[in-house]
Formats: sequence, structure tokens, C-alpha cells
Amino acid sequence: MPVEVSVEATGKRAFAGAIDWPGWCRSGKDEEAALETLFGYGPRYERVLKGSGVRFTAPARLSTLSVVERMEGDATTDFGAPSIAPEADATSIDRRWLTRIEEILRACWGSFDRAVAGVTGELRKGPRGGGREVDAIVGHVVGAEGGYLRMIAGKPPAFAEDDASAARDPVRAAVLEALERAVVDGIPEKGPRGGARWSARYFVRRDAWHVLDHAWEIEDRSSAEA
Repeated sequence: MPVEVSVEATGKRAFAGAIDWPGWCRSGKDEEAALETLFGYGPRYERVLKGSGVRFTAPARLSTLSVVERMEGDATTDFGAPSIAPEADATSIDRRWLTRIEEILRACWGSFDRAVAGVTGELRKGPRGGGREVDAIVGHVVGAEGGYLRMIAGKPPAFAEDDASAARDPVRAAVLEALERAVVDGIPEKGPRGGARWSARYFVRRDAWHVLDHAWEIEDRSSAEA
């Protein structure tokens, strides 16, 4: 079966993401490179979902990926993060979607936690000596997840910026609570100051991408083989 994919691109960078598989989203210098990278990460994504209750089999051929929507990216895309919601993310949600998405999110969180636990020393630096250490990555991911929560009218627990890792479990609990509320009550189109909200589907897409992006970064930069 074809895997439906959306592509968000600028003249500098492109992101390819599987419509029905939040977290399976990779970038490249253009659409072709992004699709090739997405395909290459299929087995890693399969390992993330193994044992989750959501069955996923990595495609055996690049041609299995079918681009069903192309979106124009923006400055955030160029910076290195997906930023545009595909049309599919505006569709309605129900309890069955919630159950499936909770299992995928928990699998992504589990992959991140295992990557963190597997670090035994300093992470390898980038070619220019850059890159956060693991504690800073954990704080960054938890802090971002708390910020994302506000985009679906969720309320993140209060925590100190220098101890964000301690809020990991409370933030995740708040995510699940906010998603439950999104299914039952819906999400207001505008925030209290008039800013646009995200759809629940896009929230999960963005959150799962961010969690896995850093889980795979830790794996790749740790002393152990990825």
C-alpha cells in the first residue's frame, strides 16, 4: 500500500512527513533528498513502534512513498523544523484516533527515554564542536513540549527552566489530558490573545517529530552505535 506523504519546502530545505505516521518526518535540501531520507529512516521508525500496539512495517521501496500534498515552507522550515500543517490535519478526530495516537506518542517518548538512558559519557560534538549535552537536550525537549501544549489550549505544569527534566512526566500527562479534552470538547480556533491554535493532529505531528528528532540525535551522537 502507498504511504501518503506531505512535503513542505522552501528554496533551501524540504521536510517530508508521513501523513498517518506522526514522528516519521525527515528533511533534506530538496524534496527528492527529503523523501530519500524519510525512506531511509523507515526501519528506525519501525523500531520505535515495535511493541507499541500500533503495527508499522517500513516500506521496502522508495516508490511506496506517495506525495499527496506540497506546501510552501517558511522561515521556520529554513531554520530546521517543520512548520506547515497539511490539509489532513484539519480533519475531525474521534476516540479511535485518540487511542492510536496515544500509543504512538508513548512509543516516541519511550524511544527518547531509552536514548537518554543509553548515554554513558559525553555526546560527540558536531564538525564545528557544537551540540547540546544530553541534560540540555532533555530540558529543551520538555520545554518545547510544554510550549506546544499552549497551542492546543493545554496548560503545562510550572517548572524551572534549569530543571525541565524533572517535569518530563507531568508534561506528558498534561499532553494526554489536553488531547483527551480536544476529542471531547474541541479546540478554540483562537487563543486568549487572538493567536491561532494548532489542530490536535498537527500538535501530535509536531510533537512526535521533535521528540524523535532528538532521540535519534542522541543515538547518533552517543558513544554507542545507533
